[in-house]
Amino acid sequence: MREEQGLTEDEKADGWILSCVRVAESDMSLEVEDLSQLEIPPVKTFPCRISKLDKLTPDTVAVGLRLPPGSDLNFLPGQYIEVIGPSGAQRHYSLASAGASGRPLELHIRAVPGGTLSEYWFNQARLNDLLRFRGPLGTFFLRDVAGTNLIFLATGTGIAPVKAILEGLQHISPEQGPGSVTVYWGGRVPSDLYLDVTKIPGKHRYVPVLSRAAGDWKGFRGHVQDVLLKNRPDLGAAVIYACGSIAMIRSAKKALLEAGLPSNRFFSDAFTCSAS
Repeated sequence: MREEQGLTEDEKADGWILSCVRVAESDMSLEVEDLSQLEIPPVKTFPCRISKLDKLTPDTVAVGLRLPPGSDLNFLPGQYIEVIGPSGAQRHYSLASAGASGRPLELHIRAVPGGTLSEYWFNQARLNDLLRFRGPLGTFFLRDVAGTNLIFLATGTGIAPVKAILEGLQHISPEQGPGSVTVYWGGRVPSDLYLDVTKIPGKHRYVPVLSRAAGDWKGFRGHVQDVLLKNRPDLGAAVIYACGSIAMIRSAKKALLEAGLPSNRFFSDAFTCSAS
């Protein structure tokens, strides 16, 4: 889930502003990413019914949403939707699968203590419940990655849009595809890594990372961005897509830019909690 965040002190010092609450008082130059080469689907409102409620962990559930016959949501893998709950509460959830005609949409939802929709998803929701959603939303989708070292950093349910993008890579021609794909997924304990990333189709290297692992853990320990840097990637040829906690994204961006990653090769989607 996401909510609007204010600027950090570092962002203010770097000259960032919130343009939605500012008015230009003189001529200015804007640096804008050109997405004209991409066909971004229009945002629409859809009715849907719950087709799946699968507990992945005690605090994570996979939700399937079935659209009416003849309806399809066109979206780019990595985008999200805004679900409108029975009470009218609205929350954003990333789509966890690439678009396929006729298939239910998949969401990975983590419980938030005191969260209005968390109460619904984990204690009230039933199969065939009628809901609405708006979408697709967001710009966390692949740009030109031909020949690059494509690296994903994810924490928690931030693996959901990464899963969708990995599935979508299967439909990209070899000439347009990346030279390599690596997925770093971080959690606290093994049960937090609820998905077997190695079973997602495609050629990618998977690096699980735990921050509170017990003594018998054989994998990497710490935070995903630190493990990535310890592995000494070629940042000149890398493109980073980070999704998950805002703390991870801020730390990862700072560390990677300082290590030499070009600023236009870091893309992110921060998840923040919205309590009731």
